[in-house]
Amino acid sequence: MNKNERLEHDLLGERMVPAEAYYGVHTLRALENFPITGTPISIYPELVRALAEIKMASARANHDLGALDAHKTDAIVLACKEICSGKLHDQFVLDVIQGGAGTSTNMNANEVIANRALEILGHPKGDYSKLHPNEDVNMSQSTNDVYPTALRISTFVSLMMLIESMDYLRGAFEAKAEEFKKVLKMGRTQLQDAVPMTLGQEFSTYAVMLGEDQERVREASRLLCEINLGATAIGTGITAHPQYAERVRAHLTMITGIPLITSPNLIEATQDCGSFVQLSGVLKRVAVKLSKVCNDLRLLSSGPRAGLGEINLPPRQAGSSIMPGKVNPVIPEVVNQIAFEVIGNDMTVTMAAEAGQLQLNAFEPIIAHSLGKSISHLTRGCRVLADLCVSGITANEAHLRKSVEDSIGVVTALNPYIGYANATEVAQNALATGRGVSELVLERGLLTAEQLKEILQPEVLTRPCMPMAISMSK
Repeated sequence: MNKNERLEHDLLGERMVPAEAYYGVHTLRALENFPITGTPISIYPELVRALAEIKMASARANHDLGALDAHKTDAIVLACKEICSGKLHDQFVLDVIQGGAGTSTNMNANEVIANRALEILGHPKGDYSKLHPNEDVNMSQSTNDVYPTALRISTFVSLMMLIESMDYLRGAFEAKAEEFKKVLKMGRTQLQDAVPMTLGQEFSTYAVMLGEDQERVREASRLLCEINLGATAIGTGITAHPQYAERVRAHLTMITGIPLITSPNLIEATQDCGSFVQLSGVLKRVAVKLSKVCNDLRLLSSGPRAGLGEINLPPRQAGSSIMPGKVNPVIPEVVNQIAFEVIGNDMTVTMAAEAGQLQLNAFEPIIAHSLGKSISHLTRGCRVLADLCVSGITANEAHLRKSVEDSIGVVTALNPYIGYANATEVAQNALATGRGVSELVLERGLLTAEQLKEILQPEVLTRPCMPMAISMSK
């Protein structure tokens, strides 16, 4: 053994651990066992903080119940506070995808906290006779209640950030809806001309959709407030004090600020991943609708001359290595791809939840990773879409107005005044000859120019309106 290493042992034997490492032998073995993605769990700082918050709450609860002395409690709590402040996150080194139902992640947390607590007490790392990762930091706990509780807390916190980002994007669409509220255009159904609307009405729908989904995310987040901490191994609470579950919940609620409740049936809660499945489905809903909005933005801005060309997206970068002057809708495209990923992650969560057996689901690490990616990428995507795309959109107003004037769809507004049969004939003639609807209506003497002008006002065309009786006699 040299000064750069320290000797640790576990049930499999002895191993040398880097002397400067705060993690220990359990983490070292897991590093060797799971070289899967190359991505450490520290990419999810909310999860790391949640683990530290749980260990802090547990230390305080165990101290309240006389199971942990004051010196160890204070050292563990201080170490946890440091981690919550962002320190030592680089010591959470395990791969995000791992076997063992999260045991390796829990042990990683136990070892880092124990070794930092040992330093606080004036002892060297690895001197577990003074303070032990399992016996002290993990007292009254099991991976099977720590890991799912940490996942619930970290996901709840992440969802609050997602809701804020969705609100930010919703505000960007609302601002554009107000800016474009008088810009007349043709609506489309099945990509065919329908009836007139305003560009503001079109953009307001995107804001409404986001608002609806914010509420669905809030609803799903409330399911995460029910935790199984105190369940220990399978939900029976073995090795924990009878009052531990309530004590640790009270401490954890105070630390996190989240209104946590202890599940009324800890055995059921330890094996049930239903809330994660429901949340994943909500995230898929958000992704699908965001992707639809991005499809619309790409279509409405297509061209600029050979497509619809109704709006202009802010140019972000050159669009081609061979076609000079080409600019692509890269921001909606990247959000589309986030949506595709979230939809795939939902299937992963579904299969992982289904694959649990008996008293435990062993596949929560992939659930954690899938939900983490979905939430973080949607959160960033909403901000990017708002700042780099929506806020800079402009309207081609003259082109939009002309499309209404030239459209056959405007004949729908004339139905109450000239009748369906006449309107059909006008539409067919306009389609066959390329002439305008208004021109044909005037030529046939069905309405006067003044009457047409009155009927085809934007405020009449774009909202519910009784057929006008005024000025209708010819």
